[in-house]
Amino acid sequence: MSLFTRRAAMGGAAGVFATSATPGRAQNQVIKIGVLADFSGPYRSTSGPTSLAAAQQAVEDMGLAARGIRVEVLQGDHQNRPDAALALARRWIDQDGVDMICETNNSAVALAVANLVKEKDKLQLSSGAASSALTGAQCSTHTVHWTYDTWMFANVVGGATVRAGGDSWYFLTADYAFGHQLERDTSSFVQRAGGRVLGTARFPFPGTSDFSSFLLQAQASRAKVVGLGMAAADTVTCVKQAHEFGLTRRGQKLAGMIMFVQDVRGIGLEAAQGMLLSEVFYHDLNDRTRGLAQRIFRRTPDNMPSQEHAGTYSCVVHYLKAVEQVGVAQAKSSGMAVLEVMKRMPTDDDAFGPGRIREDNRKIHPAYLFEVKSPAESRGPWDFYKLVSTVGTEEAFRPIAEGGCPLIRA
Repeated sequence: MSLFTRRAAMGGAAGVFATSATPGRAQNQVIKIGVLADFSGPYRSTSGPTSLAAAQQAVEDMGLAARGIRVEVLQGDHQNRPDAALALARRWIDQDGVDMICETNNSAVALAVANLVKEKDKLQLSSGAASSALTGAQCSTHTVHWTYDTWMFANVVGGATVRAGGDSWYFLTADYAFGHQLERDTSSFVQRAGGRVLGTARFPFPGTSDFSSFLLQAQASRAKVVGLGMAAADTVTCVKQAHEFGLTRRGQKLAGMIMFVQDVRGIGLEAAQGMLLSEVFYHDLNDRTRGLAQRIFRRTPDNMPSQEHAGTYSCVVHYLKAVEQVGVAQAKSSGMAVLEVMKRMPTDDDAFGPGRIREDNRKIHPAYLFEVKSPAESRGPWDFYKLVSTVGTEEAFRPIAEGGCPLIRA
């Protein structure tokens, strides 16, 4: 059960979940994990409360309390503002004794927090940010990019769509770091596969609710594919409005560059059917994912866990495995000591199965191309995808030599 502090009740800044209440144990013997997420903004359903639930489930599944290790999970709302995120993360580390920060589902937030955890010798396991810069030119010694990134989405969706005949593209792009990176990466794959990019319309983020002018520009381009360089609530609104405009009925196809089951639910199968998208987790993919999804879903029965929530679960599990090896005292004194163990151990969990953390701090695992089902194909609530193809662990993410990460020696 979550225990909320007065600060959380007043402003959503910090909530706490503890695996045990070990009497007399010193504060510095408690491992503290901060879930820094969007609890009130456009990414709340793909982040927020269900990411908190995923982290809590990971702690419960590890069962460290029975082996004398106490773990607490704090929650914080970054409000999609790097300055707010940095202030909260600094307070967590300096005053509250937080050892690892996860989620950070905004690329600008993740890049800001990366500098702080490096300075403090703590860890950031970014299970929600998407910019591939996190393992490229702006990679950091104390940040692991965990779940997905823009290169992976572009790799799986962009190239496949061109090969299927969608060889001219127009982008509708959120005007911030994540959107820009997603557009750049996808454009590269489109062009590499022989396609053309005819133009881009960038919309203000956050705060855009009327996409009509941008959709008219996309329609006027006559591009075969309209790539959506956005996520969450923006994707839902844009696809609904595109359906109302009859964009797909005029022969243009929407490509969901980053989508989640929550987006498809919000759009509805009638409007979303036939879209191709990539995810690294789907709740109905196999027995392990089904079991994990149901454990988390019991905590948040209005929201099925998606790939971002699965990433939070996965990174917390692997982090706690390493903590158990190095011991609580060393884990609290040095984030790098924990990370070194994490990188030596292969990853394996119910979210993604086997994987590993590369030298550039990119965590890798398989990725999947899905097609959204039609209403007639769906068997019930949350049954949205059919698997088109699987991209293997070593092929799904950008080759380490191409990222430009300064951690990699030439």
